[in-house]
Amino acid sequence: MTGMETQLLEVFRTVARHGSFTTAARSLRYTQSAVSRQIAALEAEIGARLFDRLPRGVVLTEEGRTLLPHAEAILDRLTAARRDLDTLRGLGGGQLRVGAFPTAVAALVPRALAAFRAAHPNITLSLVEGRTPMLLERLVAGDADVAVVSSSSSPATAIDPTRFDLHHLLDERLLVAVPRHHRLAGRDTVRLSELADDPFIVGSANAEETLLRASLPSGFHPRIDIVAADWTGKLGCVAAGLGVALVPALAARSTPADITLLRLHADDESIRRIFAATVAGRTKPPAVTRFLTYLERVAREFTQDTP
Repeated sequence: MTGMETQLLEVFRTVARHGSFTTAARSLRYTQSAVSRQIAALEAEIGARLFDRLPRGVVLTEEGRTLLPHAEAILDRLTAARRDLDTLRGLGGGQLRVGAFPTAVAALVPRALAAFRAAHPNITLSLVEGRTPMLLERLVAGDADVAVVSSSSSPATAIDPTRFDLHHLLDERLLVAVPRHHRLAGRDTVRLSELADDPFIVGSANAEETLLRASLPSGFHPRIDIVAADWTGKLGCVAAGLGVALVPALAARSTPADITLLRLHADDESIRRIFAATVAGRTKPPAVTRFLTYLERVAREFTQDTP
């Protein structure tokens, strides 16, 4: 419906309520002739007379009485739509669906969500954890509004910039977790060659292998003895002296006291790039635009504070 058609319906409703062109004109701040012209235009469009003109005002014809509830319903729905859109733009309602890879859920994303909720309590929040490929699929399917994802220098983990808008948050180092009494625990940095005889504790026989391939230099083949499904089990195995593990810096805060984190030597160091991803070409809802500012702020704090 065009703006002109909406205006004609509003004039029609106002005349019907007041039973007078003159009174309706005062209410609408139009001239009486303008009201008369618009009613005539609507009658021409409808193809029926809507009012009987009487010496003391106007009354609805049968066609007018039939049209009135439909006109009121249309105008009321448009008013409700404008109100809902104003609420959405003002972040007074709506939803925000966030996806994130597991270590981003350790602290980065929850902190941003907590700050966002404190500022916008009427937005409904949801969070789903998953690996980057699954999160990107959820974005494309429309099941998430924004996803925090990771990418390394490996072509296998590259994210197609033509399909996704990538908002860089931070660059994350991978650290090495060793038992507190490990022979290298007193060092600040370590070479991978010094860990050649140490078994690596990994989280998944398949997915973690991909992480290792993407994160470690070619030519280094870690020995894998134990697969632990989650971080609690993985770090528990490290603490017990069963091996060492790669720990993303975002998860460093959750490392138990009986584990030491070591940085890799610059020649062996691996960096993962962390992005907030949205689908390219899609208009970002106001809640997503605002949430990105919270993610960026928390990411800056992590960059300053992580080991």
